[in-house]
Amino acid sequence: MAAIKIAPSFLTADLGRLAEEVRTVEAAGADYLHLDVMDGHFVPPITFGALVIEAVRKVSRLPLDVHLMIEQPERQLEAFAEAGGDILNVHVEACSDLRPVLEKIKSLGRRAGVCLNPDTPISAIEAVLGEADQIIVMGVNPGWGGQPLQPGTLPKVRSLRALLDERGLAPDIEIDGGVKVNNAASCAQAGAGVLVAGSVVFNDKASVAENMRALREVLATIEAQA
Repeated sequence: MAAIKIAPSFLTADLGRLAEEVRTVEAAGADYLHLDVMDGHFVPPITFGALVIEAVRKVSRLPLDVHLMIEQPERQLEAFAEAGGDILNVHVEACSDLRPVLEKIKSLGRRAGVCLNPDTPISAIEAVLGEADQIIVMGVNPGWGGQPLQPGTLPKVRSLRALLDERGLAPDIEIDGGVKVNNAASCAQAGAGVLVAGSVVFNDKASVAENMRALREVLATIEAQA
């Protein structure tokens, strides 16, 4: 098994100390920085846009995993690519025709990701699996941090992993939402190669470094068994 990537999500970080938070998770061994863009339409909350992505890009060279929880994402792709996003993830539920959106992301020189909400079946993206560099399986309903992992998430990831293996495809599978120390190993065993970690990293129970270390320790056990 390849090393599982951890992508701290800034949805629950202190955005008033954004640069400091970025440097802290980078020093703690983050692989990606996961940035949740919400427009108040596709999901009720509003977070931030391309200007914040640009600000993060200025203080980190880690890959920026940009999660576009917005309507008509094809209208904003150039802005997020220019801001420094490395992986642009769009929701199938927000795209009337997903294939040209993924193709547009790739034409911008960025990795193309597609996201599935908990109630959206794998069949919704089956026709474009060969176009995706990353598939995000939402472990919670998008919009708010701190939610528990929904029970259908891991069976869905296992089914997706089996389908990709059957077709000889190798996009990354990322689980976003509900990842904790006590379920991270199960997420990896189900077939996820990237874990988004929000409230499990940015909380008051321990420091960011200690929280990241706890995640790494449980994942190292699984990686060693592979």
